[in-house]
Amino acid sequence: MKYGYFPGCSLTSSAKEYDISLRKVIDKLGISFDEINDWSCCGATSAHVTNHKLSTALAMRNIMLAEQQGLDNIIAPCAACYNRLIISQNEIGKHSGIRKETEDLLSVKFKKDIKVFNILELFLKSGINKIIENRKRELSELKAACYYGCLLVRPAAITKFDDAEEPESMEKIIEATGAGAVDWNYKTECCGAAHSIARRDIVVDLSKKILDDAITHGANVMVVACPMCHTNLDMRQRAMKRKYPDHKEFPVLYLTELIGLSLGMDEKELGIDLHYTNFKYADTLLNNSAKG
Repeated sequence: MKYGYFPGCSLTSSAKEYDISLRKVIDKLGISFDEINDWSCCGATSAHVTNHKLSTALAMRNIMLAEQQGLDNIIAPCAACYNRLIISQNEIGKHSGIRKETEDLLSVKFKKDIKVFNILELFLKSGINKIIENRKRELSELKAACYYGCLLVRPAAITKFDDAEEPESMEKIIEATGAGAVDWNYKTECCGAAHSIARRDIVVDLSKKILDDAITHGANVMVVACPMCHTNLDMRQRAMKRKYPDHKEFPVLYLTELIGLSLGMDEKELGIDLHYTNFKYADTLLNNSAKG
């Protein structure tokens, strides 16, 4: 299956390593992407709290473009983008007034339902067996805390994906890479999200609690699927260290980076060297002999 691809703003800027690693991984697994032509910001994270009409139109413009491009589905790797796309799509599907208002703004009539997938759905649907078949590196020493955050599985009535309180889909993908996944308490807790700039103090404290719980439960790496979560959990560790001098640097990887490591790619190729925290297991993993 060929998937429509909506990278969103983050994957072309602050989270470019997410885009780099995703493209490397899907190429290795034989999954095809067709990037949406002329895509634009979906409205996350500010538009939907300031102007409901604009936020719906921004998200639906990208779905309109996918439809005009002849695509049947969209992959939105950013959890915030995924959330905005499916919520906006749900609103125009259930509320005729919002649908007409949005269609009038965009000068279009929506004719078909475009299925919007998140990154976990992509690998569950098209990648788990391929990951296992193409695995090249031993990752058994990695014990991952799978962090879903707020937006990937909520609101449950709309996402209809995994359990909103005890999700396990990311763990299945992690296990396919040969790494282990720990059972911990904060996998769906908020990291502070977009308050990272306006209320850094809140973000530092929330993110510190998340990292500490992961460490307490035996994790030696955190795996995320959201650029905003990665920013808070990775970049804010310097601020954590200033506030909590006993804080020990803890690596945070995108799911696609961990998959890429299992497929035999190196740290720089996947963009892991662009992170603020050091992935201290990289040398050990990269020195492991490849399978077969």
